Amino acid sequence: MKKFSLTAMALVLPFAVQAQANDPTTKVADGGVKAAGWEARLDDASAKVSDLKFVTMGGGFHVTSGPAAIYFNPANAASGNFSVKASLTQTKAPQHREAYGIFIAGDDLKDASQSYLYFIVAGTGEYSIKHRAGANVHTIVDWTKNAAINSADAAGKATNEVAIEVGASDLRFLVNGTEVHKAAKSGMMRNTDGVAGLRVNHNLDVHVGSFTVTKM
Repeated sequence: MKKFSLTAMALVLPFAVQAQANDPTTKVADGGVKAAGWEARLDDASAKVSDLKFVTMGGGFHVTSGPAAIYFNPANAASGNFSVKASLTQTKAPQHREAYGIFIAGDDLKDASQSYLYFIVAGTGEYSIKHRAGANVHTIVDWTKNAAINSADAAGKATNEVAIEVGASDLRFLVNGTEVHKAAKSGMMRNTDGVAGLRVNHNLDVHVGSFTVTKM
């Protein structure tokens, strides 16, 4: 199996719940995407990339949001049978349930017709699987508790390794090495080829310790 390093592959991180009306977007100092080759696609077209920060740090990446977004390198794509895996640490407690994770099947990510499939976890010990097509978000698996997910501690910190394994006929979704969901490659999960990356939701501080895409 061929494994790609952080510097060679794109991150994504999947999505969190929508921002609460009383939870205004945090403004960050010296914002923007500062990792070479990487870009951000924000959920809110009126938001600004300068309101978030994505930087290289400690052999990985660090995300401070700001608006909810995905992060990707257009050169990083996966097809056929592959796995995408990331170790992610939420470093602070958000005001509301927010989530972080990975995505696959990214297509037209710079256009209105964007599409991708994302897998996210929250500090509440829950996960969700969603699909975005343009401005529409489809819930495949709604928020679900699972003992494999590390919930945030009193300081709001939690580290979770999330992975999607794409096989010939199905997809496996894993947290910390445990399968939490399995589904056939059909419907919104039929097409799995495309850019892979990271998703980080609204007003989170997340360190990405590792991110790999492995051909199986």
